[in-house]
Amino acid sequence: MQWKNITDLNQISDIQNQTGYSLIFKHSTRCSVSMMAKKRFELDWEAIPENTSLYFLDLISYRDISAKIAETFQVHHESPQILLIKDGDCVLDASHSDISAEEVAEVINN
Repeated sequence: MQWKNITDLNQISDIQNQTGYSLIFKHSTRCSVSMMAKKRFELDWEAIPENTSLYFLDLISYRDISAKIAETFQVHHESPQILLIKDGDCVLDASHSDISAEEVAEVINN
């Protein structure tokens, strides 16, 4: 699996309009907790179905996009944070040590 970088505000609308599941990982490149959460997530991401689109946001470089994600999907901004989107709605959000590829897979598979 591979991350698709979010670098443009228009990508948020694209994600919102997709059918099926998409995952957004909001990452602070200045935070060791965020780095550990990302590494732990990637070690287990084979549990996530392959047809899930995985998006990565460097929120230090793209603060405006991070704010738009929080507004669009009606979640409180945190970092690190994952949002699991299904058919345009956020069905799971988690941050810090609660970020888990297994939990994402469980939601998708049920």
